[in-house]
Parts: sequence; C-alpha cells; structure tokens
Amino acid sequence: MKDSWASCEDFFLLCRLTKDTARFKDELDIMKFICKDFWTCVFKKQIDNLRTNHQGIYVLQDNKFRLLSQLSAGNQYMEHAPKYLAFSCGLVRGGLSNLGVKSIVTAEVSVMPACKFQVMIQKM
Repeated sequence: MKDSWASCEDFFLLCRLTKDTARFKDELDIMKFICKDFWTCVFKKQIDNLRTNHQGIYVLQDNKFRLLSQLSAGNQYMEHAPKYLAFSCGLVRGGLSNLGVKSIVTAEVSVMPACKFQVMIQKM
C-alpha cells in the first residue's frame, strides 16, 4: 500500500514538473532532470554532483542532504541515517519509474550530512 501511494505521489509530482519540458532525448537527460528539477522540488536544492560511467550507473552527491542535516553534523546519529535514505531512494526510484526508467537506487553516508545515491539503470 505504501509503495503504491509513493508511486502515485511521484507520478503527480512528475506530471507537474514535466508538463512544460521537452521530451528527454536520453537517459542522461532524465538523470539531469532528476538532479535539478525533481531534487529541487522535493529537497529545496539541486544535487551537488552527478557522475556517470556512461554504462547505466549514476552517482548523485548531495553534500548537505536536507533530511540528514537536521539530525546532526556529527556521526552520533549515523545509525538513523538509513531510515531517511530509504525513503529518498524510493522517491528517486519511483520518479524514474514514472519516467519509464527501471532502476535500482541505493544510498550511503560516510560523513553526515553528505550522502551519495547510486542509481543503476536496468535495461529492459
């Protein structure tokens, strides 16, 4: 039930964000959209860095991830970080799915509040 609710929310958010956007020409264009428009709408800032190996793996770096910055700048709350990252991974995966891209999204934190999201595109 929760997954379908999140997917529905992602769908409506993406419809609103993409209504005035030209069609995406490739996977990289979609990822740039996620890093700029989608991330700004959800987290009030753009991704700080996007990297790719041009083989379907993208790394999104957020140096001051909004959901973690409110916990602490130290490492004493590091054990709570995965809860916040799981939600965000689901948002990204749902957003990509609604744009026709099947993916696996994982996240890691080495120093709070920075985090990296890894997006692996699954070819259909």
